[in-house]
This record gives sequence, structure tokens and C-alpha cells, in this order.
Amino acid sequence: MPIRENKAQEIYIVMSGEMMAMYAANNISKGILKYANSGGVRLGGLICNERQTDKELELAENIAKKLGSKLIYFVPRDNVVQHAELRPHDGDRVCARFGQAQHYRNLAEKIHANAGLGTIPTPITMDELEDMLMEHGIIKNIDESLVGKKAAEAAA
Repeated sequence: MPIRENKAQEIYIVMSGEMMAMYAANNISKGILKYANSGGVRLGGLICNERQTDKELELAENIAKKLGSKLIYFVPRDNVVQHAELRPHDGDRVCARFGQAQHYRNLAEKIHANAGLGTIPTPITMDELEDMLMEHGIIKNIDESLVGKKAAEAAA
């Protein structure tokens, strides 16, 4: 809605290296592209909130590149954040004590330095997303001629 109503100027997409998160980032990019010329909205970049999946940093950098953007920051996963969410009264102190707060300061600096440098994204197809996952060894390449066949038919 903020994109469609011309209330957004520069969008930063928070995602992870999980397939559905990258799929969602790509869909948001489609929305940015749709309104880029009429409203002037731009994709500032991607922020990867680490989930500790296989090849997460490489995938985040790759999807950013494919979208014609960049990975602004990779926020490492730290369970201290989860613990702070459970105890909000001392969450700030917990995050600061364990250094996680510095990552948030670094992220803020990166976004501030990137202001006004957003791009019009180049969303990819689902096939391109799957190809990227195959290139990184996340999903196996399958013989599509076997899809929908019974095991006995495929074995023959």
C-alpha cells in the first residue's frame, strides 16, 4: 500500500536466505518496479537477517545482484535477540552487552550512506530463482520429464 499510494521513496527489503523469503523479496521488487516511474519509488537494497541456512550470504548477494540492487547488510543471527524479545524490559541491555546492538548501528550507517542511491529493480522469474538455488546446490536438479509419472513409469 505505501508504494501504491506514493508514500514510499526508498524501500529496503529484509529477507533471509530461505527460498520463500527470496521469493517474497522478488515479489516486493515487482511492486516497486510497477510504481517506479509514476511514483519515483526505488529499491534501496536488501538486508539479510540471517537464519543460518546453507550458503545464505552468497544467496543474498546473488539475489540482490539479480534484482539490480545490492546487499546493504548481513545481520548475523544471535539468539540473544530472541531472549531479549522474551524479556523486553532488559532487551536493550542484553543486546548491547552481547554486541548485537553494534550490528544495528552498522546497518543504520549503511542505510544512511546509501540514501538516494536506490535503483529500479529487475525482478526475476520463479524459474530463475529455482535455477539460482540449483547453482548454489540448495535444490537438486530434477529431470522434469519425470514429473507426474508414477515410480514404475519413471524407472522404466
